[in-house]
Amino acid sequence: MNLRLFLSLGILGAVGLQVLAAQNVPTQATHSPASSLDLTLTYNAQSTNIDTSNRFWMQGGSAQLHGQFWRGLGVVADVAELHTANMHNSGAGLDLVTASFGPRYTWQLPKRKIDVYGQFLAGEAWGMHSTFPASNGVQSSTYNAALMAGGGANVHLNRYLSWRAVEANWLYTHLPNATNQSENSLRFGSGLVIRIP
Repeated sequence: MNLRLFLSLGILGAVGLQVLAAQNVPTQATHSPASSLDLTLTYNAQSTNIDTSNRFWMQGGSAQLHGQFWRGLGVVADVAELHTANMHNSGAGLDLVTASFGPRYTWQLPKRKIDVYGQFLAGEAWGMHSTFPASNGVQSSTYNAALMAGGGANVHLNRYLSWRAVEANWLYTHLPNATNQSENSLRFGSGLVIRIP
């Protein structure tokens, strides 16, 4: 229920800001990159840990809704799901879902078909189908806070499509583990950006 509410608020915020920005811009400028709404679908690979010494890789995908509304400033909602069948040879798998929302700033490189952006997002992470320490033994699922910071680059293919050449983010999650109850991850992604007219 929390995930649906969080995503609904993020999507409504992005669309609402886009509508307000379009009302304040002359009609001929509404199709310029200064004000836009886009949907991005990416493949992700993530290097993560459950303690300070052991790292493992997860794979999955994400969907982002981004609304840019004023001079490169915008907001983005990101939902990602990643999976591993065996966390650093422990025999335990992990499904990780993150939902986050926050600001993004995009720099449009002059005379080039490339945009570069930076972002800082906050939300929640859900760990499932795994083993998490708990006061009564172990549990198979849990959730807690998540923070994500990073950026990426889009290469424009035409007016409505771009290629997300790279996205790299640091992801911090605060899920129960056997050591310090926190995980630091590096998430890399690439995919397709679809501009919504």
